[in-house]
Amino acid sequence: MRTSFNSLCRLRRHLPAAVLAAALAACGANPDGETTGGTADTPEALNMRLVGMHELQGRSAYQPVVHNYSGRYILFVGHHAGEADNSQTGVTERNGMSILDVTDPAAPELLAHVPPSGLEANGTQHVQICAGADLPNADPDMTYLVRTNGQLSYELWDVTDPAAPAFLSTIAETGESSRRESSRGTRETHKLQWECESGIGYFNGTPEGWRVTRVLQAFDLGNPAEPRHIRDFGLVGWEPTAQGPMPASSISGLHQAFAHGNRLYLGYGSGNDGTLQIVDLDRFLEGNPNSEDPMLPTRDNLLYPQIARLDMPSYWGVHTAKPMLGVEVPGHVDDGAVRDFLIAASESGPASELCRDVFDVVFMVDITEEDKPYPVSSYEVPPEPGGFCERGGRFGPHSMEDAFHPGFDGKLMVVSYFNAGVRAVDIRNPFEPVEVGWFVPEITDNTAEFCVTEAGVETCRQAIQTNNVNVDDRGYIYAVDRANTGLHIVELTGAAREIVGLD
Repeated sequence: MRTSFNSLCRLRRHLPAAVLAAALAACGANPDGETTGGTADTPEALNMRLVGMHELQGRSAYQPVVHNYSGRYILFVGHHAGEADNSQTGVTERNGMSILDVTDPAAPELLAHVPPSGLEANGTQHVQICAGADLPNADPDMTYLVRTNGQLSYELWDVTDPAAPAFLSTIAETGESSRRESSRGTRETHKLQWECESGIGYFNGTPEGWRVTRVLQAFDLGNPAEPRHIRDFGLVGWEPTAQGPMPASSISGLHQAFAHGNRLYLGYGSGNDGTLQIVDLDRFLEGNPNSEDPMLPTRDNLLYPQIARLDMPSYWGVHTAKPMLGVEVPGHVDDGAVRDFLIAASESGPASELCRDVFDVVFMVDITEEDKPYPVSSYEVPPEPGGFCERGGRFGPHSMEDAFHPGFDGKLMVVSYFNAGVRAVDIRNPFEPVEVGWFVPEITDNTAEFCVTEAGVETCRQAIQTNNVNVDDRGYIYAVDRANTGLHIVELTGAAREIVGLD
């Protein structure tokens, strides 16, 4: 037996007046249409406003990255595996990368969808862009993009003309893990970062023979025509020659490397058995001078650049660790007035549907004494009064914005929160983060259903799954949905906008 929780709610605009009141009651709304929680059938907002949206051809989306082409704003969206019809070509294509012109955020225009390369790859979850003029030794008139090609490789593309992207080369292919198999097999790619100023790419994938499928793979892409592999890196116990028990976070491995200044902030075990690691970047790039082979993944070489390590409980992980440095803490004096922090998000997994698991949260970690990182506060969305436990899909945090913005930095954090949409949090006092806004998109015909069987009855709910968020230098927020709902471009209003100082 199967019933669809959202089907009646989505039909309410078309119902006769005689049954409208009953439909509204079932949808958790009053007869005037004001949402009272529990449906995600209509957009909900506080101090945020929807500016524009795009359905992205109904593709599941992971990462939005915006690039400013001298006043023309182009958004690159990486997609999860799957397939959909490309209305521009009339061909069904495996999910790859979508490119949109968002110069006018109210009318985003799809320029191209670029499928994965080859017959075996599916999905292009992660993308990064650098202007040639920003790289150490590249063509200054070109714009370059790196992307994951399914779970198989990392690719370099010419996106100087974003409407006509051109493949340049395969930077590297992933290997096979020797012991651990993820849900995606024995080889993976995942979230990457490309630091344009240095040209170093911090990739996430599977080197041959390592005991896990996700480790840090560093490449020098300062000259994109001649990529150079620097080293592979992970937690002690993952290296090919290691013996004995595996580190607790080995199932999901590395999730993201975040390079900033002379530090690497590494998040392992995105939602469970997590580890936060702080690494000296110079030591990482130069290797251990006391070793005959400084970059060889031995225990001593892997420990050499480590400044600190913080292991999480079994029920929390580190999806992303973003630095927030030099914060003037209100009310604190003397040596405690200016502090350094990391924003560390623990990702909610599939068991968070219907709140069947421990709630994941976002932590503020004090790293003022960076060899002793310590959580000092956390942020979470309560399940009520929003009724998020009953909406279907995952409920909890995924990630915060990757980009830096002078108005947002140290003041306002934007978090993707799966079925709770986009959340805006005042972090001017990191010891007391306060939510000041949100935007939960409206479900559409494309929005996927999530089904749970209880007492022999399968109940299916369409649910928003805001996956990742990012901001551009104008202050627009880009949110993409992993449940096929598309792209939402949002702007701050009211108190949230005042915090950021936008005109």
